[in-house]
Amino acid sequence: MATVAVTDDTFDTEVKEADLPVVVDFWAEWCGPCKQIGPALEELSDELDGKVKIVKVNVDENPNAPAQMGVRGIPALFLFKDGQVVSNKTGAAPKAALQSWITESI
Repeated sequence: MATVAVTDDTFDTEVKEADLPVVVDFWAEWCGPCKQIGPALEELSDELDGKVKIVKVNVDENPNAPAQMGVRGIPALFLFKDGQVVSNKTGAAPKAALQSWITESI
């Protein structure tokens, strides 16, 4: 399953009301580190299909969701479980580190 683009309007439905744990990637087109982790998140989305859902929120196009989450720097990753944040991290990381963070949190 590929990553899912989420907007301010779909954030609650796609993230907070999801049946699976959800990793939210707050990113922007101009952000180098965001582009760096993008391919790893796409791969992890396929590899962890059925265990976790990975979504992306473009902070330039959707300012409300990042503001509600207190995002100050990007990339910012939040892991939701049962509608609640259980873990978060900021900044780029290698795929293996992202995978460990996700699997340890779900």
